[in-house]
Amino acid sequence: MPESQERLVKFLSSAGVASRRAAGDLVKSGRIAVNGKVVLEPGFQVAPSDTVTFDGNPVKIIAQLHYIMLNKPRGYVCTHSDPHAPLKAVDLITLTPPVRLFSAGRLDKESSGLILFSNDGDYIEKITHPRNRILKTYIVRVTRDFTNAELERIRTGIIDDGELLKVISISRLGATRYKILLNEGKKREIRRLTAIAGSPTVELRRVKIGELELGDLPEGTFRELSAAEVAQSLKSYS
Repeated sequence: MPESQERLVKFLSSAGVASRRAAGDLVKSGRIAVNGKVVLEPGFQVAPSDTVTFDGNPVKIIAQLHYIMLNKPRGYVCTHSDPHAPLKAVDLITLTPPVRLFSAGRLDKESSGLILFSNDGDYIEKITHPRNRILKTYIVRVTRDFTNAELERIRTGIIDDGELLKVISISRLGATRYKILLNEGKKREIRRLTAIAGSPTVELRRVKIGELELGDLPEGTFRELSAAEVAQSLKSYS
């Protein structure tokens, strides 16, 4: 009976090497080999008996998957690649034995709140890819209240540096405080939107991904998600 096969990028994401999109870039850059030969095609089919290496190191399917919620404080970065960053969000997560984790999206250094980490590349892909329409909810404090015209401009969308910045919704919570729902989340999108609209962001906190809420998790701490909570985080906007 022939062995079952799967696409190389799916194998790499299942092994926690990277999300499928990032794994595709690794393959194209020539850093992945199958049975000793460099493969440049992300759709290459691999079987369980194949030996896959990343930069010469064997890649194996993960025995245990982790899905983690972190309440990120301000001042921490979500990058894994900057060796000079003094405060990395992922360093707040301590697992025994240590596990290589990836963030499902990012929060900029000055933002706080809910961020998800996992060693499941498929999960990371589902959370971050715009086509899956996973809503993210933010509480934002700005320098002054927006006028009705400014709110309408934010809802309609603003072009900045060739990108359309647009929220799913924005609603007033109180003096200078707003709840904003985003689907895609371009780089610093909320900060760019509020600044262009005329009232820059003073404080930004993510409180919800899909239907998963940050709740009362103390700042700077983390916890593992239950299977039900993983499903909540993947609830899409329709």
